[in-house]
Amino acid sequence: MAEDRIIISEQGLKDLHEEYERLVHVEREEVKAELKEARSLGDLSENADYDAARDRQARVEARIADLEYQLKHYELIDTKKSKSRTVRIGSTVALRFLDNGMEATYTIVGSTETDPLNGKLSNETPLAQAIMEKKAGAKATVNVKKPYQVEILKVS
Repeated sequence: MAEDRIIISEQGLKDLHEEYERLVHVEREEVKAELKEARSLGDLSENADYDAARDRQARVEARIADLEYQLKHYELIDTKKSKSRTVRIGSTVALRFLDNGMEATYTIVGSTETDPLNGKLSNETPLAQAIMEKKAGAKATVNVKKPYQVEILKVS
């Protein structure tokens, strides 16, 4: 079975590295201190501070493991400008939704960087799938429960 590749931009990779460093060198140490303090309070069987510290430790360690996997299995998005101007991962796309005339701009990113409220749309979404490999001026139907159409206004 082929390993899954984590598609990520240069900025996304930088953000992953920063989060990893913060978790390993800051939060992990904070959790150790919390656990030490909670243990000093005595009976661990009824110690809410100890339980809370152990829960935080589990979350921090799980996230560290997740980040280590992502940092080992990433594939960097090629963000060099394409002469064909087709929509691909890393493209910024201006769209018009034909059912209501609204316009929006999205950057197509890998699923780990998704943040639709800030204009970062996962390449795995139905909208991104519908517009991939299309050029400005093209129309695409987004195949969801209630299909809709978009027009690609600009690709950069």
